[in-house]
Amino acid sequence: MFCLSLNASVLEVGRGKTYSSISVAITSAKPGDTVLVFEGLYKEGTIEIMTPVVLLGVNDPVIDGENKYSLLRVTVDSVTIKGLVLMNVGVSHVEDRSAIRIIKSDHCLIESNKLMNTFFGIYLEHCKDCIIRNNTIIGKAGYEMNSGNAIHLWYCKNITIAENHAEGHRDGIYLEFVDNSRIENNYVIDNLRYGLHFMFSDNDHYLYNRFISNGAGVAVMFSKTIRMEKNEFSDNWGSSSYGLLLKDITDSEIRLNYFNQNTVGIYCESVSRTNIVNNDFSQNGWALKILGSCSANSVQKNNFMNNTFDVATNSSRNYNNYDGNFWSDNSGSYDLNGDGVSDVPYRPVKLFSYLIGNIQSATILMRSLLIDLINYAEKIAPVITPYNLMDSNPMMRRIDHD
Repeated sequence: MFCLSLNASVLEVGRGKTYSSISVAITSAKPGDTVLVFEGLYKEGTIEIMTPVVLLGVNDPVIDGENKYSLLRVTVDSVTIKGLVLMNVGVSHVEDRSAIRIIKSDHCLIESNKLMNTFFGIYLEHCKDCIIRNNTIIGKAGYEMNSGNAIHLWYCKNITIAENHAEGHRDGIYLEFVDNSRIENNYVIDNLRYGLHFMFSDNDHYLYNRFISNGAGVAVMFSKTIRMEKNEFSDNWGSSSYGLLLKDITDSEIRLNYFNQNTVGIYCESVSRTNIVNNDFSQNGWALKILGSCSANSVQKNNFMNNTFDVATNSSRNYNNYDGNFWSDNSGSYDLNGDGVSDVPYRPVKLFSYLIGNIQSATILMRSLLIDLINYAEKIAPVITPYNLMDSNPMMRRIDHD
């Protein structure tokens, strides 16, 4: 996909080289040529790339936007950008200034670059068959209104985003109208809003990513046939924070993920025909909040361990399947025939979670004897909580997902 012409030339840029300017070298290059940028500091405003070239840095050359400019603007297919340090993109409230902006271009490779203080880091629009791999993108975002996203895609297809480090932006990775793409092995930490935020993006696969200590974890909205597997969602705390927020999602798989120490592990609104299976929920405030607008979902073979509340809902009816999970709070279970399945169904929704949802000040009563009695009474004879929201076959021991 990223091939060079057999007659390609190498154009060298730097002190004592043929070219002292990156822009001039790119303008002089022919399709398939390599522009080799040696170490040094380059201040050239916005560099336009309109020829399919390989732009390759040697010993970390620095391209500085002087807090005024975008840096690289690509408007042609088959461009490779590798080994550069891109820094100090200007903040703007009227245009999305970026370190690397790729517009209506296919088969591009952005690899092994360091982006520092770049407003928007890597920005693709109307692109397909591109790879964004092994880049470090660290921003200095202080407020959402004057910050951009580390990796931002709009109307793209068949994109691979892999092994990147995204930190200190509004969103770590933002996707809108991005289909048939793969996001894997990224480390996304300490972003103001979401580690990953995507909308109207179908048939995508998210694998082995770590979303740590972001403002509100990950938000997935208005999408279908999504697969999220083997990701970590941890330390996303706040009054409106989630490990994973699902809204208007259908026909998807949330499988083999780890939700640890989030205000809410997974929040579901208008989610249908989705499998939430083989996940671990550990030490969250609420492991799973699933609203009455959700139906035909399978919540099975998960481990719910030491969460304050395992499941919460706002409905007196249940249209989802909760069988075959392990619940660490299921203290009244027993297994007479030794098959590993409790002989007693388990009701994971506590009445107290209803009270907190409507009266937040009721939190002060948590773990009091009164609340224990109320929860026990509701568990024996449900009146307010959904009578059919139960695990009919709760597991006696933690489920091994390895």
